[in-house]
Amino acid sequence: MNYARSGHQSSVLTNGKVFVTGGENSGGSLNSAELYDLSTGVWIMTGSMTSGRVRHTASILTNGKVLVSGGQNNGVSVNSAELYDPSTGVWATTGNMNYARYDPQSAVLANGKVLVAGGYADGVGYLNSAELYDPSTGVWTITGSMNYAREGYQLSVLTNMKVLVAGGGNSVSYLNSAELYDSSTGVWTITGNMNYARGYYAASVLTNGKVLVAAGYDRGVGYLNSAELYDPSTEIWSIIGNMSENRGYYSASILTNGKVLVAGGTNSAGDLNSAKLYDPSTGVWLITDNMTYARYSHQSSVLTNGKVLVTGGYNSGGYFLNSSELYQL
Repeated sequence: MNYARSGHQSSVLTNGKVFVTGGENSGGSLNSAELYDLSTGVWIMTGSMTSGRVRHTASILTNGKVLVSGGQNNGVSVNSAELYDPSTGVWATTGNMNYARYDPQSAVLANGKVLVAGGYADGVGYLNSAELYDPSTGVWTITGSMNYAREGYQLSVLTNMKVLVAGGGNSVSYLNSAELYDSSTGVWTITGNMNYARGYYAASVLTNGKVLVAAGYDRGVGYLNSAELYDPSTEIWSIIGNMSENRGYYSASILTNGKVLVAGGTNSAGDLNSAKLYDPSTGVWLITDNMTYARYSHQSSVLTNGKVLVTGGYNSGGYFLNSSELYQL
């Protein structure tokens, strides 16, 4: 990449290019954005955001534009949002969120609206509030609040169109609780608890509709290697085989063959370049090729040719990374 960055976002556009926004490096929060063209393997700069932001959200709308919202700009959480038009490479400001929030999560709903929930706000703390962005009006409206404030969690859109949120942490503890958002009612309802409290993990919706959650971090326990599956039909979590290494702040990608690639991350022993494959047909974790660089707080994107692009991140040796690498089945 042209800029080293960690805590950024990556999105695969409808034209197949990978769009990377924001993040941070030793110079502070970034407003730059760049595009990776898989046909040439080259990164090119595109229009910059109005505001630098790290640990923000990026959502591809049904019209192909990218909505970026929230995050933190040089230590201050923001409520601003912007739209990127891939056809012009230009950003336009859109309506502000009702709440500034750092490290929230977002999901594009079946009706085209974008759900943003949770995170952290300066002077407020951990958030349980949620809001909806309507692309037709550019306006954010408050929707039902989660039952628990949480940050460092994941949102997953299920095959029944409900949104699952699980885990994360707040000022009290790390959580094993999970809840479901119903866009038809705007209400969150409690569902089955995970077997382990965890945050800073990745969640993957498998081809069979179940949700894989693995590893992560729990304050007082440390980094985890446990894994479990959520079954939407029963609302029950089942423990599956552990990964061989504890890890948090890693990336997870669903490959075209249905397997899940977990790469990088960090634990108490140091940063990781190792990668693992989860096979849903056997429930077994497999060792696969290591990345060239150990990294965490990076991003991964599944390209239209089936390869996985890993970008940026941080290495505890004090390095923000601009490197990117490709994984091929």
